Amino acid sequence: MTGVDESREFIPVRISVLTVSDTRSRADDRSGDVLAKRIEDAGHELAAREIVTDDRAHIAALLREWSQRDDIDVILSTGGTGLTGRDVTVEAHRDVYEKEIDAFGTVFAQVSMKKIGTSAVQSRACGGVANGTYLFALPGSPGACKDAWDEILAFQFDNRHRPCNFVEIMPRLAEKTRRK
Repeated sequence: MTGVDESREFIPVRISVLTVSDTRSRADDRSGDVLAKRIEDAGHELAAREIVTDDRAHIAALLREWSQRDDIDVILSTGGTGLTGRDVTVEAHRDVYEKEIDAFGTVFAQVSMKKIGTSAVQSRACGGVANGTYLFALPGSPGACKDAWDEILAFQFDNRHRPCNFVEIMPRLAEKTRRK
């Protein structure tokens, strides 16, 4: 059965937001604002928020740094997932991933198809895990961020969601590193 099991206590997750853009500032970061509001409205903690330029090495370095922090469980980036020469966020994410969550891009494309039709084919949204932290690269449009959160991530980051969710396996994400 799919849905929220109200008999379970909600567990807040510590989520950071990284906006990737050569042109955005905090004053006009609508996609970052959308994600931050949804995170907090859902009862989670906004652990960090930053804007960086479209530089693969810089993005990957920040993803690595944040994924190693004990106060961050999830990193959501927005921007740089398209097809142009400056779009390097997906490559930066994949430089950091230990494991990719292949189905995230597929499910995101299905959600997007309902809203924007075949234009969804231009998105390279992706997700993965590194250092026991979830990382997701979302498109830079506010609508895409709403869709990703409202249709996928809000459920997966709610430990009450059934039949399963990302929260319940968080303690096991770094099993490999604990065995050393």
